[in-house]
Amino acid sequence: MLTFAYPWVALLLPLPWLVHRFVPPLAERRPDLRVPFFERLVHLTGEVPRVGAVVARRTPWRSGVLVACWLLTLVALARPQRVEAPLHRDQPTRDLLLLVDLSGSMDARDFRDAAGRPTDRLTAVKEILDDFLARRRGDRVGVAVFGDAPFTLVPFTTDLALCRELLRETAVGMAGPRTALGDAIGLGITLFDRSGARARTIIALTDGNDTASRVPPAEAARVAKDKGIVVHAVAIGDPATVGEEKLDEAALRDIATVTGGGFYRALDRDALAGIYRLLDAVETRRIETVTFRPRTDLYWIPLGLALLLSMAAQALGLALASRRRAPRAVESRGTA
Repeated sequence: MLTFAYPWVALLLPLPWLVHRFVPPLAERRPDLRVPFFERLVHLTGEVPRVGAVVARRTPWRSGVLVACWLLTLVALARPQRVEAPLHRDQPTRDLLLLVDLSGSMDARDFRDAAGRPTDRLTAVKEILDDFLARRRGDRVGVAVFGDAPFTLVPFTTDLALCRELLRETAVGMAGPRTALGDAIGLGITLFDRSGARARTIIALTDGNDTASRVPPAEAARVAKDKGIVVHAVAIGDPATVGEEKLDEAALRDIATVTGGGFYRALDRDALAGIYRLLDAVETRRIETVTFRPRTDLYWIPLGLALLLSMAAQALGLALASRRRAPRAVESRGTA
């Protein structure tokens, strides 16, 4: 489809006529020459003499060329464009951050893999998260891991294959043996500060109580709420565990309640898979479809035509002038 970026340029169409109608001709003083054959000279030049002035007249074809060049120039100034078919692009409007506990207690072998064989908690978590990420196509996802301190594993990205690959390479204890959940939530808040998404969600997965944070989880949760971040807490393992590895369900419930998220308990692999299916339904993908139509400028076509037309008219004028002068030269030689 052809369109014009500046259609208002058409208002300039009568400008040459207005100038011709209301602006007086340019007056120039030139030295005159008295000749006895003035009438013959006027006849040969085709000009109409007036009292005290000579007004040059254009031939009809020259006037037509000027009009055509003016019209082509206006078309070029209006910036004609060819509008292509619309293109659609899906743009995620949600950022989802996964906080994965890599403390020493994640090495407990009280889970079973998909084949029913005993496995450690982290391996089961990675299997479930891999399937979860495979279904989040179109989302921006980030991954952070924590132990003694939190670390960004993958910043927010739509490359979910990269998230899945790096998550598979994580190992128990690589971030330290203890649990710093509060600091991990704080890291998530910092990552969201650089995010422009309207919907912000954290899924925190841990199997122990906070033993290493400088920022208490409850305080981190309040800051997350103020930032509009929803935190879902997933508790893994046996709640009857004692000692430093005891699961602090009360703290996880408080985090979820304060931020408007949910608290989930995963005692085995099936329960963990069910939790992520539920989260997949609750945290539905939010995608904004952006539509735009490519435009190709075509102003150079009328501009080029105007240039070629003016050059052709000039060449034709020179050719006609040379033809008119040739017979006169022959006639003058014959008279002599």
